[in-house]
Amino acid sequence: MASTEEQQEDDLQEIDPISTLLLPQDHDNALNMPVDGAANQQLHHHHHISSIDSTVLIRQLPSQGLSFQLWPAATTLLTLLDHHSSHSATSQLSPILAALSSNTRPLNVLELGSGTGLAGIAAAITLGANVTVTDLPNVIPNLQFNVDANANTVALHGGSVKVAPLRWGEDGDGDVEIIGKDFDLILASDVVYHDHLFEPLLYTLRVLMGLGEEEEKKKVFVMGHLRRWKKDSVFFRRARKWFDVEAIHKDSPCDGSRIGVAVYSFVRKGQKL
Repeated sequence: MASTEEQQEDDLQEIDPISTLLLPQDHDNALNMPVDGAANQQLHHHHHISSIDSTVLIRQLPSQGLSFQLWPAATTLLTLLDHHSSHSATSQLSPILAALSSNTRPLNVLELGSGTGLAGIAAAITLGANVTVTDLPNVIPNLQFNVDANANTVALHGGSVKVAPLRWGEDGDGDVEIIGKDFDLILASDVVYHDHLFEPLLYTLRVLMGLGEEEEKKKVFVMGHLRRWKKDSVFFRRARKWFDVEAIHKDSPCDGSRIGVAVYSFVRKGQKL
């Protein structure tokens, strides 16, 4: 069966990136918190996790750039993790998590391009996992703020979250040496948007997933993606040189859009879960 990306490639026109890039500003109980004027505006979002009847608090800093704002695929991953926590029998994540789980230790999870950290924090809470959230060095302070804001909830549910810089491509080899590669699950949301980052991202994935090494440990990369440009398909074609890619979930289209967020799993070619 053709993948979701391949099915869409021939019949979609160019998608307006502005209208599909970020979440609406009134999403999920957003609170506007002006600080020293509009240029330093903070947006605080409370995201409900029904399986634990609690919330995750996320601070956005819109004036600082896209990495400081919520992207649609992050909320999709949160929803999938929440559903798995309460309805594992019907969860699209169950086959992956069952294959990766150990009875002797929590899952080790890495999030790439974490931005505000919503997906990684949700993984720590819903899976009781040890999570490392990462992004470029200038994003780290706000990412640390969001991790600290949810530390009590994370600890209450048996998880932990660390924050670390991680640049993609060969420039990030030193970062990988510091954080290590001992991860079971790698997460990312809305990281495929600039085509000049396709190869650096794939390079880092190959390193983290152990391609070219005598490594038998199972690892899975789960990525939420809202397609905005036809060129996004280039990333998936390149990825399939090294990974088996499967669409495991697709949201209904957002208001005003013809497509919804899709979630994909990537495993090393030939690896069986």
